Amino acid sequence: MQKKFDITGMTCSACSQAVERAVKKVEGVSEVNVNLLSNSMSVQYEEGAAPDAQVIGAVENAGYTASLHNAEAGQAAVPQDPALTELKDMRWRLIVSAIFLVPLLYIAMGHMIGMWLPPFLHGDGNEIAFAFTQLLLTLPIVYVNRKYFINGFKAVARRSPNMDTLIAMGTASAVLYGIFAIYRIGYGLGHGDAELARSYAMNLYFESGATILTLITLGKYFEVRSKRRTSDAISKLIDLAPATATVLRDGKETEVALAEVQIGDIVCVKPGASIPVDGVVTEGASAVDQSALTGESLPVEKQPGDNVLAATVNLTGYFRFEAQKVGADTTLSKIIELVEEASSSKAPISKLADRVSGFFVPVVIAIAVIAALIWGFSGQTFEFALSVGIAVLVISCPCALGLATPVAIMVGTGRGAQSGILVKSAEALEIAHKVDTVVLDKTGTITEGRPRVTDIITADGVQQKLLLELAAAIEKPSEHPLSVAVLERAAAESIEPETVQDFRAVPGRGVQASLSKELLLAGNAAWMGDNGVDISALETRAQKLSEEGKTALYFARGNSLLGIVAAMDTVKPTSRAAIADLRAMGIDVIMLTGDNARTAEAVRRELGIDRAVAEVLPQDKEAEIRKLQQGGRRVAMVGDGINDAPALVRADVGIAIGAGTDIAIESADIVLMKSDLQDAVAALRLSKATLRNIKQNLFWAFFYNVAFIPVAAGVLYPAFGITLDPMFAAAAMSLSSIFVVGNALRLRLFNPNKHSRAAIKQA
Repeated sequence: MQKKFDITGMTCSACSQAVERAVKKVEGVSEVNVNLLSNSMSVQYEEGAAPDAQVIGAVENAGYTASLHNAEAGQAAVPQDPALTELKDMRWRLIVSAIFLVPLLYIAMGHMIGMWLPPFLHGDGNEIAFAFTQLLLTLPIVYVNRKYFINGFKAVARRSPNMDTLIAMGTASAVLYGIFAIYRIGYGLGHGDAELARSYAMNLYFESGATILTLITLGKYFEVRSKRRTSDAISKLIDLAPATATVLRDGKETEVALAEVQIGDIVCVKPGASIPVDGVVTEGASAVDQSALTGESLPVEKQPGDNVLAATVNLTGYFRFEAQKVGADTTLSKIIELVEEASSSKAPISKLADRVSGFFVPVVIAIAVIAALIWGFSGQTFEFALSVGIAVLVISCPCALGLATPVAIMVGTGRGAQSGILVKSAEALEIAHKVDTVVLDKTGTITEGRPRVTDIITADGVQQKLLLELAAAIEKPSEHPLSVAVLERAAAESIEPETVQDFRAVPGRGVQASLSKELLLAGNAAWMGDNGVDISALETRAQKLSEEGKTALYFARGNSLLGIVAAMDTVKPTSRAAIADLRAMGIDVIMLTGDNARTAEAVRRELGIDRAVAEVLPQDKEAEIRKLQQGGRRVAMVGDGINDAPALVRADVGIAIGAGTDIAIESADIVLMKSDLQDAVAALRLSKATLRNIKQNLFWAFFYNVAFIPVAAGVLYPAFGITLDPMFAAAAMSLSSIFVVGNALRLRLFNPNKHSRAAIKQA
């Protein structure tokens, strides 16, 4: 048995690991999977065990909050979005912190550069007011960011320190030292020691603690913002199903709520209506747009005995069908289930800083304590020993460490946005550099997503212009997508279609109309045969067009064949170069499509794709991604349709074409706003550049700690008399942050399309 829980309070991968460890200890729990991105947890229970209360208690004991995911049996549910609440809280904390930090920095440091300060805050005898005002400005920042202290010290108590522990220890050290300094200032003023008071007044570290909290909150604000919309895709999938259905009850058409439709009901569907449930056509015929679920670019003709799917759209005729799958059993509901499952099972990327914090924090604390004790017992003053311990904690405060990843991610995603590449999560940008397999949807991704006229073949003695004129005339009243292609071609050749009379459409066959009292026909070979039109002269040509994946429409006037107009969903101009570029990078390219095998094979041959899988439903696409992942592949999925949503979420990185459906865009990790497949190549290259930058930042953040912690601990003092005053420790910490930010800003110079363009020229 498996249950899902919503978790709040997690901020890093160390948090999710702590939750996972705590829940695994609950008796009866066999498997735990915590998803930091969606703030959720799935728990697998052993048979007969149902320790919901114990699981929630274990999470709460670990310092976080848990609740059962609210989903009714048999219905798709929209998960709560704890990231929204967390984002609002983080924004409020950031605003309050900034409001108090600005005057704090002005008071603490303004006089150093000659800025004016009120007389009561500056000069001899005013040291208490100077220091106490800084404390009052610091306390609101500490209060609104108290979560770092609560979580950080709880983590110490649980013997699993995390990044919050580093933040709490470093900030608390600076603030406590400042409070200690206030007492020393008071002592100096009370005992007539102005030099002592002045010395401590110039060595307050309230601004260091406040700056640490504000900068870390700023970085985390941008991290939380990427987790905002994890449930939007599921919400929009649910909205696809109509709220009501028309069924036959006692021989009359009756509108009922969707939940009231039962297996065996006869459902009536009018032109333009969405199909409410899955079933089999029993009466009537029509063309159905299945692109939402299958990705097919052309409508599918439906006749008695054919299957229809929920959320597909009836285009032309009226028909009835018998409901066979309702509620949670419909194809649409299965897609929703797949999206939820894939989302909850996708593990977040563990930040290197979080992974090392498990040993880094206790080592730093140990060094600070040992250094302070050694200097205290060696005869140095209490102030000296304390300043050494504080210096170690301040110099090791993870300001640079905490900024190393989010700042690079921010700059990288901003640079991508300038190029029309929207990266929706840091995790996506981090993992994209490892992708070795790219799976492409065909319709709307590789191809334009709508048919265009590719061939016009005339019968003997017929002019091409005449064929196109008559074809445009008879197709003008039609609602078939191929008619749009014919009319677009006619418009391109400045042909104005004439108006026909007596227009009639026959589902699954074709159309007919009268023009100047002459009968015009358009449709498939069967329709021509029904009307006694001999098509033998062009049958071979039509067969060849079919093998190329094109749809051939016959046109006739009376009993005389006029010719063939062929259309197909054409390949985008940049797709060939993009695929060649991916292969040049050593990435395997696979095409998945709901279209028929003949069309898929034609596109595969044209573009040189190694493998194509045709006639796949959304479940099949998701299963194909899963199979590749089980084989050890890192997979990026590029798609644009609702039918791609499960595969986009299942993939290590989901990339949506910007012109695609909202649901595909919401399900994806990266959105290509220009609907250009070349941008998928650019996104992978941008990921590689960003990851290099992150590694550089982490290296320097750790290097500065490794280099300066011994100095702060006083290793150089016996031989050279050099120690690291907490003030200089804070300055070094700030300089480290500035270096990390400056290094990240270099990403602004990165051109993600540079190499792609070179490859395009060669293609």
